[in-house]
Amino acid sequence: MQVKLPHLGEGATSGTVSGLLVKVGETVSAGQALIELESEKAVASIPSPSAGTIAEILVKEGDEISVGQPIVVLKNGGDEPSSMTKDQKERVSVAPSGKLVQDNDVPPVRQEASVPPAPLPSGIPPPAAPSLRKLARSLGIDLHLVRGSERGGRIVLSDLRSYIASLRENARAGTASQSGPVQPPAAPAIDFSKWGPVERKKLSQIRAAISRKMLESWTQVPHVTQFDEADITDLQRKRKIHSPYYKKQNANLTLTPFILKALVDLLKEYPVFNASLDSSTNELVFKSYYHFGIAVDTEHGLLVPVLRDADKKSLLELSVELVDLAERARKRSVTLDEMQGGTFTISNQGGIGGGHFTPIINTPEVAILGIGRGSLKPVFRTTRVEKRLMLPLALSYDHRVIDGADAARFVTGLIERLAGFKESEIRLTDPSKKN
Repeated sequence: MQVKLPHLGEGATSGTVSGLLVKVGETVSAGQALIELESEKAVASIPSPSAGTIAEILVKEGDEISVGQPIVVLKNGGDEPSSMTKDQKERVSVAPSGKLVQDNDVPPVRQEASVPPAPLPSGIPPPAAPSLRKLARSLGIDLHLVRGSERGGRIVLSDLRSYIASLRENARAGTASQSGPVQPPAAPAIDFSKWGPVERKKLSQIRAAISRKMLESWTQVPHVTQFDEADITDLQRKRKIHSPYYKKQNANLTLTPFILKALVDLLKEYPVFNASLDSSTNELVFKSYYHFGIAVDTEHGLLVPVLRDADKKSLLELSVELVDLAERARKRSVTLDEMQGGTFTISNQGGIGGGHFTPIINTPEVAILGIGRGSLKPVFRTTRVEKRLMLPLALSYDHRVIDGADAARFVTGLIERLAGFKESEIRLTDPSKKN
């Protein structure tokens, strides 16, 4: 039987084969990993659905494959591959790569975008990435009218651009059939080698996904950023006092757990910051759970695993989980599910040395908090100037949903909460004193 790429999770429809974990003739058990797949969010192993012997491997490292595409042929795990019917043989052709594929997987001949593709059965959406579908909706374009040039008729950005170009040509001729905004033409290609040696390197799946996500968020969401500074002098002193007790329980008490605790209180007070905008229905979706995206700098790019149910966890639990998430993100061992479902994101550049910056909202969330490195500054307090540790804060928010006054109140509330942590909220029992 053919083992096909299974469903990868919400919003994930394809990936790049980053490793082959089996060989032809190898016997595998049910659940044994067959390939490693690098998707937009993570690297995951694809398991065998049953036991058997690998008769054929249909993909190679570097191949970009989609959900439902065959990856291996497995003997004794179902129907023998040799039992292919005459009808199936007739529907098999050879792809340019030299491997066997079904006829509906063969890339169609490119046609003008103005020529509509064959209609899909009712209720079946055109094959395209979720980000491309969202872009088409924002432009008022029906993807059913766009012919895809990739395997299986999959629509990519160049196809959408071609379709838009055809609309423009029709509009100039007075025969436009569809109205709505269109994107500007792509920038002309530049031959940089004219001025010196160059090297080209294809973007990884994750880097390309980051690029698409950031462009989508920046162009579709009206960003405003509220800047301020929090006095964390007293909080830092308390943190240093209690940090050794946390280390004895294998926890690293950083500033982030305190910020998470403070944010939970604020999100309950200002629930719009924990919401999402459903533009298709013009409704706000208010969430009664508090899942924080934690931006992690890795050698593969920025990953944002999600720490769930922060409102139900202690400072100790948050400290332990933050370290675990960050480590697994850097090792690329977080799952797709762990990268989804966030309600509010934190981007902390303090460890790198950054100050104020403008973080881009992690849509479909409506706000993100940027944190810089604390620095000592002279601050006027009551009747004298004192040296205080000030923490840069940058709250970016979706101005379609959140007003500036609420953003100012939110940041002011965060500053007050960071300054107001009590010893009783931080203190742990020293494990060495237990009987």
